Amino acid sequence: IILPLEWFPLNKPSAGDYFHMAYNVITPFLLLKLIERSPKTLPRSMVYVSIIMFVMGASIHLVGDSVNHRLIFSGYQHHLSVRENPIIKNLKPETLIDSFELLYYYDEYLGHSMWYIPFFLILFIYFTGCFTPVAEESRMPVAALLLMGPSSLYYWYLVTEGQIFILYIFTFFAMMALVMHQKRKGLVLDSNGLFLFYSFIITLVLIAVWVAWLWNDKILRKKYPGVIYIPEPWAFYTLHMNNLH
Repeated sequence: IILPLEWFPLNKPSAGDYFHMAYNVITPFLLLKLIERSPKTLPRSMVYVSIIMFVMGASIHLVGDSVNHRLIFSGYQHHLSVRENPIIKNLKPETLIDSFELLYYYDEYLGHSMWYIPFFLILFIYFTGCFTPVAEESRMPVAALLLMGPSSLYYWYLVTEGQIFILYIFTFFAMMALVMHQKRKGLVLDSNGLFLFYSFIITLVLIAVWVAWLWNDKILRKKYPGVIYIPEPWAFYTLHMNNLH
């Protein structure tokens, strides 16, 4: 969106797609290194299957996101459902709409599930090994404090854009329960555990602020009905900021 369209034609991958491709290679590698550093070991087959599912889900999401974001240039509005979009309504034959709904399903449901479930599972497994009986190790360096803001903002974007609040909050509750359980044993979080735990807490605050800000938005309310109302940033963009593009 920021870079000139002439640099990345609509029938070619965008700059964001290349970053996403790099993410699909770098992140699984980092997750494997993270598991290697954790005192808690898992069967190799479980780790490999989790990483494979992560790569598959992130790759499905890459393709779906690439097409969906390109549709914005044609007038697609993310705050509306697939069938409610003006450019989709006019498609002929009407069976093409089913294809776009299938693309949306792969992107928003199947891709997200295969991507985020292994991701949060690996984070939690790593977190279980971040406890120490030495109080001096339970201090974060200045660099970690500075990185906590970007880290929390990243998790906020994953939860809101990925619509995975249930997965996130269950992971957070499991982390809280583990902290209380280990505290009875005289163990406290080390600096790595504190960084992850505090990042999740700040993420929850950011989500609460985001929801409170858009609480009375009638159009987004229609797009996200139900008890859990957490609008996607892309839906907010196409509804309120697309005129800036």
